[in-house]
Amino acid sequence: MAAVDAHNPLMGEITCGSLLQQLQRIWDEVGESDEERDKMLFQIEQECLDVYKRKVDHAAKSRAELLQTLADANVELTSLLSALGEKTFTGIPEKTSGTIKKQLEAIAPALEQLWKQKDERIKEFFNVQSQIQRISGEIAGTSEQVGSLVVDEADLTLKKLDEFQSQLQELQKEKSERLHKVLEFVSTVHDLCAVLGMDFLSTVTEVHPSLNDSTGVQSKSISNATLSSLAKTVLALKEDKKQRLHKLQELATQLIDLWNLMDAPHEERCLFDHVTCNISATVDEVTVPGALALDLIEQAEVEVERLDQLKASRMKEIAFKKQAELEEIYARAHIEIDSDDAREKIMALIDSGNVEPSELLADMDNQIVKAKEESLSRKDILDKVEKWMSACEEESWLEDYNRDENRYNASRGAHLNLKRAEKARVLVNKIPALVDTLVTKTRAWEEDRGITFSYDGVPLLAMLDEYAMLRHDREEEKRRMRDQKKFQEQVNPEPEVFGSRPTPSPGRSSLGAKKVVGPRANGGGANGTPIKRLSLNQNGSRSINKDGKRDNNTRPIAPVNYVAMSKEDDASPISGTEPLPASPE
Repeated sequence: MAAVDAHNPLMGEITCGSLLQQLQRIWDEVGESDEERDKMLFQIEQECLDVYKRKVDHAAKSRAELLQTLADANVELTSLLSALGEKTFTGIPEKTSGTIKKQLEAIAPALEQLWKQKDERIKEFFNVQSQIQRISGEIAGTSEQVGSLVVDEADLTLKKLDEFQSQLQELQKEKSERLHKVLEFVSTVHDLCAVLGMDFLSTVTEVHPSLNDSTGVQSKSISNATLSSLAKTVLALKEDKKQRLHKLQELATQLIDLWNLMDAPHEERCLFDHVTCNISATVDEVTVPGALALDLIEQAEVEVERLDQLKASRMKEIAFKKQAELEEIYARAHIEIDSDDAREKIMALIDSGNVEPSELLADMDNQIVKAKEESLSRKDILDKVEKWMSACEEESWLEDYNRDENRYNASRGAHLNLKRAEKARVLVNKIPALVDTLVTKTRAWEEDRGITFSYDGVPLLAMLDEYAMLRHDREEEKRRMRDQKKFQEQVNPEPEVFGSRPTPSPGRSSLGAKKVVGPRANGGGANGTPIKRLSLNQNGSRSINKDGKRDNNTRPIAPVNYVAMSKEDDASPISGTEPLPASPE
């Protein structure tokens, strides 16, 4: 009650004691009994206790709320530190002392700063994750909404942020690589469309609308579907380019063949230079815009068709031209064919109309191909036959040279003839080895193909066998002449003045040739062997032309001159048939 009686400045002079005194005076005047007075006082005390009790309960409740607020603040502080990955924070007081309100006032600034830091960290996470989501959507080809992104506020640590940033960098690198591939594909499509004469924009926008030139680089689609579609488009265009080039090269080859067949003028050929210029080009070498356009190929097809129709009208001329080419191949290969009969058959086929011109020309082309193959298989042997016949020419010249009694005189050109004679002797000594090589190769050729190797209609082995026989006969004749000469010298020895030489008889020619056997001219050979049987003329070359007359302008190939040596030959310093080391060429 002492507290109640204390002076209260808000109530002025009125106090509990003054009120109680006033109540006592009233009770005295009224004459209340002591029992009533005690009852009233007890009631007043109970009412005072209730008021105090309510005040205490309210104060306790306020203290509990402040403690809960402080606890919540500590929990929130711990949660923020954990979310932000911070172990400590400089704004937090080290010791929690003082009243509850003072503790709340001390922790409030730290909470406010951590909340601000959390908001900034959330923005950073949202920015990084939104970029990751956008680029991932571009790669996947989907359009995800960035608004649906939710940041995990429970983990806002710098470590987690670094992970997201590393992921973003990898995605940005992948995007850059994909964008580079897309641009490469688009550039390739542009180049291919230019060569093929196709519309680039319509082709590339069919893959994806964003690939149009009007869109920015960063706006172009980089999805897997776009890259796959671009790769397929490039492959399709390359295959189309390959097929068109092959078609154009076929047309160019046909054009050149038709021009050559019909001797087309240069002016006419120049009109299709844009077609024939790529006849041997590879696919990658054709880069000129419009070089493989469809209209250009159609133009070439029309020209080929026109020339084919013109070729049909000039069938005989073209066929005879091919026949002449075939005959020339066989002539170079020294293979005999019946040209007149072949030409008559061609005329009959064309006049009958039972064969298509293209089929006839194709058959003749096949014959030309086979003739070239046959000529190629005979080339090695024919080259050695040419060397053999050339050696025979030198052998014939050397025999005439050795018979010339004035060959050592200081006449004009004598030194040149002497050098030629030295080379001729070396070449002549190689003839036996060359003949042996020819026989070996010819037999191998015949065994491989099962046919006889003929040279201008005469079996080559027969020619070589007869040559060997005639050469043997000539050697025997030379030995017989030497023996006869020695015998005559023993029977009729004649003294000879030193330095003198026998005078040639008046009837002897300037070369002093002594023909033991008949002359070589006009088809006669040594020991009376007719050269015509070997299909050789005086000098061993083919001499019958298409009219059946002898062609005197044919180059001599191999003379068959088997004339016995005269006495002057025996007197020469070096005989044309003296053995020397030789190896076949």
